[in-house]
Amino acid sequence: MPVRATGTARTELIADTALSLLAERGMRGLTHRAVDEAAGLPPGSTSNHARTRLALLEAAVRRQAERENDVLTPSELPDPAGDRDTLISGLAMALHRFLTGDDHRGLLLSRYELALEATRRPELRSYYDAAGAQFREPLRELMVAVGSKEPERHTLSLVAWCDGMMFSCVAGSYHATTPTMAELRDGFAELLRGMLDGDTRGAE
Repeated sequence: MPVRATGTARTELIADTALSLLAERGMRGLTHRAVDEAAGLPPGSTSNHARTRLALLEAAVRRQAERENDVLTPSELPDPAGDRDTLISGLAMALHRFLTGDDHRGLLLSRYELALEATRRPELRSYYDAAGAQFREPLRELMVAVGSKEPERHTLSLVAWCDGMMFSCVAGSYHATTPTMAELRDGFAELLRGMLDGDTRGAE
């Protein structure tokens, strides 16, 4: 099917196709030629937009961050000034969205492929880390808003719990299991209760 997209639209098409190929075929299946063919673009189109493999990977990382941000729509994120229940509900909703729907699950698979590649390419590592940083700071602000005395450490724990849940339910031993909203809400409630209410250090 002919593709008439130009400029930004074509750049997004190339990056979206790269992410789809990563999810479907893995890192070895991502080539400039494969993107052209899968996107229905004339030969050489991808090379014109991303001349090197690194440039193609950077475009994929950038688009990955944009699409993940779209999943976490502002209307469904908790207000940083809200209470703990609001935070728990918002986090459960966001994580449930990632775990349901083929498009979102595919995004998680492409994220894992890019993360592994970043461990092998120092030049991609810094780019990948910078793209991911945009998600950590809002979480840190949320932890501060609900009373965390160690927001950096608690943000790490929160991110690690979410990442572990997503990997287990998409690519790990629980790949056939999708937690319900209620189950995720209970999990977040337990996690936050342990972090915010269970730290008695310095109480002596």
